[in-house]
Amino acid sequence: MTNYDIKDKSLAEGGRRRIQWAEREMPVLRSIYERFEKERPFEGIRMSACLHVTTETANLAKTLQAGGADLVLVASNPLSTQDDVAASLVMHNEIPVHAIKGEDNVTYYKHIKAAIDHKPHITMDDGADLVSTLHKDYSDLLPNVIGGTEETTTGVIRLKAMAADGALKFPVVAVNDAMTKHFFDNRYGTGQSTIDGIIRATNILLAGKNFVVGGYGWCARGLAMRARGMGANVIVTEVDPLKALEAVMDGFRVMPMMEAAPLADIFCTLTGDINVIDQHHMEVMKDGAIIANSGHFNVEINIPALEEMAVSQHQARPFVKQYEMEDGRVLNLLGDGRLINLAAAEGHPASVMDMSFANQSLSAEYMVKHAEELENIVYGVPEAIDAEIARLKLEAMGVQIDKLTEEQLTYLNSWQSGT
Repeated sequence: MTNYDIKDKSLAEGGRRRIQWAEREMPVLRSIYERFEKERPFEGIRMSACLHVTTETANLAKTLQAGGADLVLVASNPLSTQDDVAASLVMHNEIPVHAIKGEDNVTYYKHIKAAIDHKPHITMDDGADLVSTLHKDYSDLLPNVIGGTEETTTGVIRLKAMAADGALKFPVVAVNDAMTKHFFDNRYGTGQSTIDGIIRATNILLAGKNFVVGGYGWCARGLAMRARGMGANVIVTEVDPLKALEAVMDGFRVMPMMEAAPLADIFCTLTGDINVIDQHHMEVMKDGAIIANSGHFNVEINIPALEEMAVSQHQARPFVKQYEMEDGRVLNLLGDGRLINLAAAEGHPASVMDMSFANQSLSAEYMVKHAEELENIVYGVPEAIDAEIARLKLEAMGVQIDKLTEEQLTYLNSWQSGT
């Protein structure tokens, strides 16, 4: 096989061992793998996946391949690829992978083009770069596409905007919006892995630090919870009054970013929006402030403004760039402003990605089965799939729950019974 672009084939054996380690924590995906291997629901289907190339994603790729998919995998972020995993997928599973950790923007889009050149029937995206590039630059291939799936909040936002403009030319299932995805992956996965990335990058003690969390969506809730658990004094900034109120009721201080900026030792954005940390915020930050992002794109921090403000910059640690201001203050940017949990650490634990990638697998299967019934809009994951994944996860954890009796079912579906 020659259709791949990875860093180093010799890393493959180490990658295989780590993929196998992750698999032990992914029992739901394993059960889907076993069914797919028998039923082959993707026989004859070309699939292009633009995802973070991690050990967990490798197990998803193997599951799709077991189901008969002709799969190409590319990176959805320049810093999130695990090179040993990419090597293993190529060498041991003969899955074409185009992904190199630290690839520049030109290489990143060259890899996106490799996914598009595969002429996919199904797209599997994390951030919608594959789908948006396909629509903008390769519209002649759109009639071949049955549909797609989208992994993350940022991508769902982009796809819904495309659908609202009438620009979306095939149906997409918003995997991100499944309860078994955002309740667990976003909250527990992002919460833990973001803390992991910040600590690996800096080796700082969180206890006693003022920690600003930009946003209070599911990912930010998880980070705020975990940062508090590590002893940090957590401040939340928000634009949504309901989410801000929820943060207050959860016991966090809530204030505008401009008020929080001079107070914080650590900042982390998780909103999916642009310039959450802007120049006027950085102008009042304290000396030594640490700035990170765990949203999908690095636009949440105004990095061009930071570059312009600095009189000098240097790499203090592998994932810490220090910017010296004219007044002598130093600001520390982690992981070039990219997803810090993947830039400096290993991303989410496998046990939560088990549910996320189970959603990806079953949503892709649903798309193939129901393609002719679906319109060119963004759909939620069917409730039956969500519930089945939760059931399988509980079963794998050895947890049992009650079942409604016939009497209880009748009561819940009637209106005659009163006080």
